[in-house]
Amino acid sequence: MRILVANDDGIHSPGIAALARVASRFGKVRVVAPDIEQSSASHAITAARPLTYRSATYIPGIESWRVNGTPADCVALGVHHWDHVDVVLSGINQGVNLGNAIWHSGTLAAAKQATLFGIRGFAFSAPSVDADGKDPDYDALAPHVERVLDVLLTDRRARLVNVNFPLAPRGITWTRQAVRHYDGRVVPSKDPMGHEHFWFTVAPIEQVEPGTDLWAMQRGYISMTPLSLDLTDQQALNRLTAAQPLDGPPVEEATEAVMEDEPG
Repeated sequence: MRILVANDDGIHSPGIAALARVASRFGKVRVVAPDIEQSSASHAITAARPLTYRSATYIPGIESWRVNGTPADCVALGVHHWDHVDVVLSGINQGVNLGNAIWHSGTLAAAKQATLFGIRGFAFSAPSVDADGKDPDYDALAPHVERVLDVLLTDRRARLVNVNFPLAPRGITWTRQAVRHYDGRVVPSKDPMGHEHFWFTVAPIEQVEPGTDLWAMQRGYISMTPLSLDLTDQQALNRLTAAQPLDGPPVEEATEAVMEDEPG
């Protein structure tokens, strides 16, 4: 099995080294990561300048490359340079990606980019600090990462999954994305010269819905959320189609047009 590992924290992140070492138990691993941190880059791709693809030696024993671009760029170049990639793993991100945070997560974007190429993609995240406010030991999560990979790699129904690890997991559970609350907020401030500027930061969410990723993490469980690239609100589409029929072709004609456009 060929396993491409990417992230948004950059090639020097301890999280990507920990994930790559565990992944190497399941197949041949190649790391392709940004040369600098690209946190919250979402699914941006670089289109206005060329990209470089250079060898890196940060992770002993694992072939690694660094890219002067985004997480999605890294997956695109990684797949271009390595034929027949079986799965893309992204992370372990230094910071959780839960609820609405996945909309701007560069970690998840790398996994999503894989699915655009028809490759399974799994994103892994964990808290950025431990209970004492210190840098966590991501290698200590290795047994839990291995268990998660056992589940995801052996069941091909798992196509795009967002995984979040507590630092001391009690178990694993399937979850759905929490979407009721958004924790992003703008904080005004001033620089030393008195000029106004702004920070975009997060506010803690206290109440969460049962069965969601936030709910599971609060209780010490690894959250595994299956996702889809299709953002269509199917219920709303059905309601609107019935209530406000517009000028589109009949479904039969639309189906025939799609079949004619397909190659072969």
